[in-house]
Amino acid sequence: MPDNRNLLLAIVISIGILLIFNMMMPPPEPPAEQAGAPGVPPAPGAATGAIPTPGAQPTPSGAVPGSGPSRASGPAVTQATGAAQAPRIPIEDARLEGSISLIGARIDSITLRDYRETPDPDSPLITLLSPPGTRGAFYAELGWVAADGATPMPAGNTLWATGDRTLTRERPLKLSWDNGAGLRFTRIVELADDFLLTVEQSVANNTAAPVKLYPYGLVSRAGTPETSGFFILHEGPLGVLDETLQEHDYDDLVDDGEIRAENTTGWLGITDKYWLTALVPEPGETFTARFLHRLEQGIDKYQTDYLRAAVTVPPGGRATVRNHIFAGAKKAHLLDRYRDDLDFDKFDLAIDFGWFYFLTKPFFYALSWLQGVLGNFGLAILALTVAIKLVFFPLANKSYRSMSQMKALQPEMVKLRERFSDDRQKLNQEMMALYKREKVNPAAGCLPILIQIPVFFALYKVLFVAIEMRHAPFYGWIEDLSAVDPTNLFTLFGLVDWGPPSFLHLGIWPILMGVSMWAQMRLNPTPADPIQAKIFQFMPLVFTFLLATFPAGLVIYWTWNNLLSMAQQWVIMRRAGVTRATAGKT
Repeated sequence: MPDNRNLLLAIVISIGILLIFNMMMPPPEPPAEQAGAPGVPPAPGAATGAIPTPGAQPTPSGAVPGSGPSRASGPAVTQATGAAQAPRIPIEDARLEGSISLIGARIDSITLRDYRETPDPDSPLITLLSPPGTRGAFYAELGWVAADGATPMPAGNTLWATGDRTLTRERPLKLSWDNGAGLRFTRIVELADDFLLTVEQSVANNTAAPVKLYPYGLVSRAGTPETSGFFILHEGPLGVLDETLQEHDYDDLVDDGEIRAENTTGWLGITDKYWLTALVPEPGETFTARFLHRLEQGIDKYQTDYLRAAVTVPPGGRATVRNHIFAGAKKAHLLDRYRDDLDFDKFDLAIDFGWFYFLTKPFFYALSWLQGVLGNFGLAILALTVAIKLVFFPLANKSYRSMSQMKALQPEMVKLRERFSDDRQKLNQEMMALYKREKVNPAAGCLPILIQIPVFFALYKVLFVAIEMRHAPFYGWIEDLSAVDPTNLFTLFGLVDWGPPSFLHLGIWPILMGVSMWAQMRLNPTPADPIQAKIFQFMPLVFTFLLATFPAGLVIYWTWNNLLSMAQQWVIMRRAGVTRATAGKT
């Protein structure tokens, strides 16, 4: 039976490998974008009976949608007119600002009032959506597709009419357009709730024949955005289709070109680390969903879209469909509310809480509650650590008691190793006999580390993906718990003005963590094997540099957890009568 030191060594090395692998995933270099490059071609291929697709050629009705020429009648402008010249209706809201273009009636200009690019209160606000014709164009669009492929329909270059001047929560925006062939289109855009717009589309048929139309929606993005580049976080197209989460990386979509789901339900969109733009048809409605990529003029174009079931408008009749567009911050409580109150299927999965969802989300809610009580997320992390220690207190007590017993047996173990240094089998037999005689479990000391692994990763996910942690300050120099400790030993904490390479970044909190880890290991039994002892001596240094690249909140948690573990272990050792004198010098 292997020595408990070998088991513990394997566990520690495994953790180190996981951490190193996590660090060795650098963010991919975003492809160069051309300034002023056009966005996804916006005009629905009315002649082709299809919704807009980036870079596709016109195709027959019912085939893959293409961006053919518009046959919309009435007032129109060319795409070259550009978003800058389009008449726009301002959006006035406490949570967001922006405007809606009357050309195409797109949702294409959204800035989030509550969020800035850096913790600096004077830094720019986060701009989520931007119109076609701008760098990194990103927008949402709704419309209709004619089943016959010939009926004039509103297109991306259609100029809509309105008598409204602003869009507010109290005052929806009403748009209208007449195709000159007996169909009148109406669109009512409402600020329904935080970051949520509800769009009601109506068609009045004043012809003598029924008209068959397909409602569609799309989210389009020009250029591959810079992502975090970590395998534990998804950024890119996603959706919940038929109650199943689908996540497609930008790279995968480049390879696949198109991913389609027929006769499905749910929602879909494009997510960043903290922001989401999503299309949500009426719950229960079936549609055909697609995730697309095209390359146009050297620029990657990405799109998620849906085509709903056909709507037949009788002569003299009217048809209405409702759609929802979410464009804002991925706040957990908000997504949960939309999931429960509006029946948005598993909408909370837009936040990538990962494999440890059963731990990560409860941790998040516990931290949020504690933050409300204590007024600081850093204090909430400390309080949560205490709560976790209390939950596992009986198990940890048993483990530390066993480690104390092992430390007390250290002199006897050294004698056995010296006595049977040439007979490994006999040494193991005598060791097992000693453990049995003293009623010591040599593997029990590994339990605290085994318990800490899922807790560590669950808390890491919370700090990494929850927007509530973004720019959350602690005390002193920590202005953002989700970012690395900004101080650096290798610049003498700001006294020396030079730019060291990234691997030479070692903040104050990682140093404190390393010191606490070293002190905690001094309380543990020292391996009798000199090689193992040397390795263990270097482990605090290795972990200090590893955790220096992790969010400061996680390093604070680890440091505080080490201090609590040391206090608990020291009390148990004192009660067991274990001292350095009885254990021998280690």
